[in-house]
Amino acid sequence: MKIAFFSVRNDEYDFVDEYAKKYDVELIKTSDALTVENVHLCAGVQAVSIMTTKVDEEIVKKLHEYGVLYISTRTIGFDHIDLESCRKYGIHAGNVSYTYSSVAEYTVMMILMSLRNMKLIMERFVSQDFSLDYIRGRELKDLTVGIIGTGKIGQEVIRLLSGFNCKILAYDVYPNEEVRNYAQYVDLDTLYQDSNIISLHAPALEHTYHMVNKEALLKMKKDVVIINTARGRLIDTKALIEAIEDQRIGYAALDVVENEHHLYYKDLKNKILDNRELAILRSFPNVMLTPHTAFFTHQAVSDMVEYSIVNAIKTIEGQNNPWLIV
Repeated sequence: MKIAFFSVRNDEYDFVDEYAKKYDVELIKTSDALTVENVHLCAGVQAVSIMTTKVDEEIVKKLHEYGVLYISTRTIGFDHIDLESCRKYGIHAGNVSYTYSSVAEYTVMMILMSLRNMKLIMERFVSQDFSLDYIRGRELKDLTVGIIGTGKIGQEVIRLLSGFNCKILAYDVYPNEEVRNYAQYVDLDTLYQDSNIISLHAPALEHTYHMVNKEALLKMKKDVVIINTARGRLIDTKALIEAIEDQRIGYAALDVVENEHHLYYKDLKNKILDNRELAILRSFPNVMLTPHTAFFTHQAVSDMVEYSIVNAIKTIEGQNNPWLIV
């Protein structure tokens, strides 16, 4: 079997070689993203492995013409792939899973850093400002945390938070019995109204698009802390900016934002960012931004590469692929 790996980062190369050898796979690999200009590299391959590259109908059609049977994204999210075009041209597509601890631990870190105003503390320390003004924090044990989405990552966040003795509320269209040992399931409006901290762990689907919008933000407590380590499109960024400017948001810690695909994982220092809303968010003292790195651990990267190869093999050989989307 031959697989073309695109957007291969430096930290992935050793894993790509290791698992290609383990599963006897022939490789084409490049650090470049998959585009119409380089899709010809896929001639003679059965599967392609990508990151968050936008794969539209034009690319899908070209992949079909070159005989590609499977598109694997080395991510949990798959909203960057045109699934309807995949169905139209008969190409399967799938995502991967990886250690849930990576994002879950990062989420808890962002919660704690938000409550203790760590961005401001660290910025001040650089300039030798050791004053205490505006940095007094809150303790997690005294607060209610609302978790939206109780899949594997949401479940692990809840389990970790249970050790802090805080009250935990949860919302999911498919409640999990194990979660009930640590959290109380409530409807979404109740979670918005009663939570001091709201952490998002829902997938990017049509019905979750801008689930945190102007109406939802108005239902939340004043000084609410909002955490997003899931997908940027879950939050209406313009509405969030307005709420911050109206001083209704205590803190926002965002590892993901809307329209990030062409920015993150690139060195853009001394460049003008083509994302006005991101620039505005960066200016707020009570907003902490990280470039979609919650997943980024040694184990997670290893898992993403290995499962990308494994799920391609399973699909093409007609085996059950638990990561298959279409």
